[in-house]
Parts: sequence; C-alpha cells; structure tokens
Amino acid sequence: MLELRKIDSFYGASQILHGVTTDFADGVITAILGRNGTGKTTLLKTIMGLTDRMTGRIRLANNDLTEQPTFQRARAGIAYVPQGREIIPNFTVRENILMGAFARTDGRQEIPELVPELFPYLVENLNREGGLLSGGQQQQLAIARALSAKPSILLLDEPTEGIQPNIVEEIQNIIIKLNREVGLTIILVEQNVAFATRAANNFLMMEKGRFVASGPIDKLTQDVIHRHLAV
Repeated sequence: MLELRKIDSFYGASQILHGVTTDFADGVITAILGRNGTGKTTLLKTIMGLTDRMTGRIRLANNDLTEQPTFQRARAGIAYVPQGREIIPNFTVRENILMGAFARTDGRQEIPELVPELFPYLVENLNREGGLLSGGQQQQLAIARALSAKPSILLLDEPTEGIQPNIVEEIQNIIIKLNREVGLTIILVEQNVAFATRAANNFLMMEKGRFVASGPIDKLTQDVIHRHLAV
C-alpha cells in the first residue's frame, strides 16, 4: 500500500497541495479527478519526488520514501508516465524502452515480455526514432518504458489526452489489462469520466490542492461530477 500523510507540496514559494492524506490500495485502479489546475499532476509529481519541496510522509509498504530522491522511488517500484509522454525523439524505440530498465534493481536491461503482446507495433519498429511515431504510438512507448522498470505501481497522467480516437480505446483497454491481468496498482489522472468509471475501482476528487470527495467508483454520482467537474 502507498500511504500519503499530510502532504504539502510546493513549486518555489507556491503551495499546490494542502494537507493531502490518503492510501492507495494494492492491486486496484484509483482515478484522480478534478478540474484543470486543481493539483492532480502535482500529486503524481510529488509521489515521484519531482516538486521543489514537500512536507509530510510518503510510505510504500515498509519503505519510507519521504526523503528519497526520484531514482530511489523508481527502484522502490513506482513508475511514472507523464502528461505529454516525454519520450526522447532522437532515441530509437528500443533505446526509449530500455531507459526505464535503469530503475530495475537486478541490473537487467531488457524489453519486458509484455511489450510484444501489448504493443506489437513497437516491437516491429524497434529501430525507428521515437519522434517519428504518432501521438498514440508515443503514448504506447511511454507505457512500455515504464513497464521496463518492472514496477508495482504505475502513475499515469492523462494517458489518452491528445491521442487519435482510433487508438484511445486500445490504450484504455491496455491500462485495464495491466491492472486486471498483470496486477499492477494504477493511479490514473483522467479527465474522461466515462473511462475512469469503467476502469477504476476507487476515485479521489481534487479541488484547490485538496481531496474533496472520495470512495468506491460507484459513489462517483452525477451530483459529485456536477459539483466538482462541471464548468
């Protein structure tokens, strides 16, 4: 279980998260919802140690990550697929995937066995530069890179944003498969409420850097959506 206790998180002098406390249960998908600018991305970056400063405590099982740098959090089993993918465009598909393997504790540099099954296009184009792929293919590449670290927890920041419609459902199904069949714990920042409802077991709703609603996904009612997501 990933535990967050009284987390305040900052960019420079600006405080984004305010007293965030929650548990992310093993083996489930938790959807993080909220309007733009409410702190959803900052929550993921804080878990990875990518903000300027934080206070509070972060624990993964018996491992206290509070003072650990980002690479140690990755080695503890947390992988992050950021908004916008952030693949390296002049690296090949193979090189991009293997970058994630540097977080493995066994030192092995290899493409995960899951990749050919989940992303056959990537395996067929291992020598193609990442920058030549479409947005959807780059998203697949970013997920494959994360999987090469052999994580137990996968953080996904709006994985279907800006992707061509014919690939959106494919990526959604892959995310569900990684949880249901592979057993990955997934923390999913998502604006698509229909996908969040289909995929997630639990939800957390954010406003102004705080959780304002939470529970099992069947408690994500139209009233909750209207109050916290409607523009």
